[in-house]
Amino acid sequence: MELSSFRNYSNLKLVLDSPRLLVLGQNGEGKSNLLEAVEILGSLRSHRCSNDRDLIQRGAKSGFLRAQAGFDGDDELVLELRREGGRRAQRNGKFLERQLDLLGPLRCVGFSALDLELVRGEPALRRSWLDRVVLQLEPVYGELLSRYGRLLKQRTQLLRRQLGGQAEMLDVFDQQLAAIGVRLHRRRYRMLRRLEPLAAPWQAKLSGGREQLQLRYLPGSELVEPEQESVWQASLLAQLQMQRDQEFRLGFCTVGPQRDDVALLLGGEPARRLGSAGQQRTLVLALKLAELELVKQFSGCAPILLLDDVLAELDPNRQQLLLEAIGEGHQCLVSATHLHSCVEEWRNKAQLITVQGGSLLVEHC
Repeated sequence: MELSSFRNYSNLKLVLDSPRLLVLGQNGEGKSNLLEAVEILGSLRSHRCSNDRDLIQRGAKSGFLRAQAGFDGDDELVLELRREGGRRAQRNGKFLERQLDLLGPLRCVGFSALDLELVRGEPALRRSWLDRVVLQLEPVYGELLSRYGRLLKQRTQLLRRQLGGQAEMLDVFDQQLAAIGVRLHRRRYRMLRRLEPLAAPWQAKLSGGREQLQLRYLPGSELVEPEQESVWQASLLAQLQMQRDQEFRLGFCTVGPQRDDVALLLGGEPARRLGSAGQQRTLVLALKLAELELVKQFSGCAPILLLDDVLAELDPNRQQLLLEAIGEGHQCLVSATHLHSCVEEWRNKAQLITVQGGSLLVEHC
């Protein structure tokens, strides 16, 4: 793994000698940045920011991420983040026409302190989490999200201009939004149907059999039966047209996947209202374990697990269950402020490094 002018890393080269890497350091020293670099190479996205300029070190025109990936580490992945001109991706020394072609060799599942807000936070957090899961299994989904986002922005600008003669233009936008929007709806809906039977047993195990987890898709459109793309597309188009007068007054689109949510239920009741802090942590851990299992089933290869400052949030019993769940088959990168926040088995079986100010301060044996 190599980083250049990325976040607070001017230059960093790191060789992973163990299936588990434990990154130690105080807050603000660069622990999360290191795990974020792996996440970006694996998914082309960061859960911490959406602007590449924030990722590039101040004073630099571009930043570089490099890694060896694949079953035997025989895939060289390079991603250049540029202040001007967008990103450039290379795979095995060849420039790629599409960034999406970088995806596949380096699948990863991330679990950070921000994910603990999945239960209590805004719907956008749950949409973002679900989108990251879909993207792991269907890289083309990233292109669909980008196209829908651009169309939605253009349509919103058109609504806010309040000019005459916009009906025909809005008709064109609505046709395109409905066509792409229904593809997002279907993928999110199907992904939750895959995740629930994997997450529910983990919730039961982590809670000692006391809690039953259910996942419910709450679409931002009325999705009628049956689940067919043509049926859902016609329904979404009709809703866009029906809401048009209201949207002129409000200045934004009121239906579509940008208004989706996911209901997280314990015993049939919303976890955000009834769940204690411990129950909510358990629920998020169950979701992440399900995600880990699903990606492995789909790809045939165990994804990398990124645990960013979350072990301190889990009691020793949950840490031990997490260890047992990932076993020896997953490469795992863990960040922590203190060594004692990890149970002994994490410490004994990990390669330990300490970072300070974007530099590798100490590499432990």
